[in-house]
Parts: sequence; C-alpha cells; structure tokens
Amino acid sequence: MLADSNQDLTFEQAMKRLEEIVRKLESGELSLTDSIEQYKEAMQLVQLSRMQLDRAELEIEQLVVNSQGDMKLEPVPGAEFQTQSASRPKEETE
Repeated sequence: MLADSNQDLTFEQAMKRLEEIVRKLESGELSLTDSIEQYKEAMQLVQLSRMQLDRAELEIEQLVVNSQGDMKLEPVPGAEFQTQSASRPKEETE
C-alpha cells in the first residue's frame, strides 16, 4: 500500500523524490531506523512509478485498419516499456 503523501505524485515528482532518498541513503548520515524508513518510502515510490509506466504503456496504441477494413488498436512497435523485466525473465524466441 502506498503512503497517502505519495499517491498523488506524478511520475516526475516520484523520480525526484527517489533521487532525494538515494542521496540521503548514500550520505551515510542517517540512523539505521531512518534509513529503513527511507528505504520503505523508496520502494513505495518504485511501485507507484511502475504502475504509472504500465498505465502509460496501455495508452500508447495506434489505430490499425486490417485487410477487411476493420479498425483495431495495437501497440505501437518499439514502444514496449521494460517495467516488467525486473519481475519476469524475458522469453527466448527461436
């Protein structure tokens, strides 16, 4: 579940907040407890960003007319996002 303060962030705002958290964590100045809290927030932001990218991917479609004159929506070639590559291995094609 996302924290209420992060639910309404745009993708760009979430990325900016993630960068801030990374800087804090890399500084080494946070206590262990604060580092864990920052890490939890960062993981929520990653989840939010992935959901936003998935939604954007669904919106990137093109209208195609087939040989029978029927129109349908298809993904734009080359517009596939890599949002799921971390969670699933790529299938090999032969």
